[in-house]
Amino acid sequence: MGRENFSTGAKWEDKVGYSRAVRIGDTIEVSGTVALLDGELIGLNDPYTQTKCILQIIENTLKKAGAKLEDVIRTRIFVTDISQWEEIGRAHGEVFAAIKPATSMVEVSALISPEFLLEIEATAILQ
Repeated sequence: MGRENFSTGAKWEDKVGYSRAVRIGDTIEVSGTVALLDGELIGLNDPYTQTKCILQIIENTLKKAGAKLEDVIRTRIFVTDISQWEEIGRAHGEVFAAIKPATSMVEVSALISPEFLLEIEATAILQ
């Protein structure tokens, strides 16, 4: 059972020393993901749009690792303003309505950059 690392080329991956995702056997862990595509923030001040973007990045990462959203068993959502939970939850629900992974939504004091309203992690197990 080997280890496979997956990168999206985010500037923090090498600087901090992490991978976007790691697969060992049938388990894939996706690191905390923010709404940043090609160095550009998607959805400034819009938690719904940021959530949808993040989940698309996670889906694309899972595909590279040989998985799909249906393999996700857990998500962890870190938000900087819990009062935005409904917009974040609506976007999460649109993606995971039929899958219904276990999840958490936790308010944190800050993320790596103030324009990021949330960050999402995911765990997938190939079925």
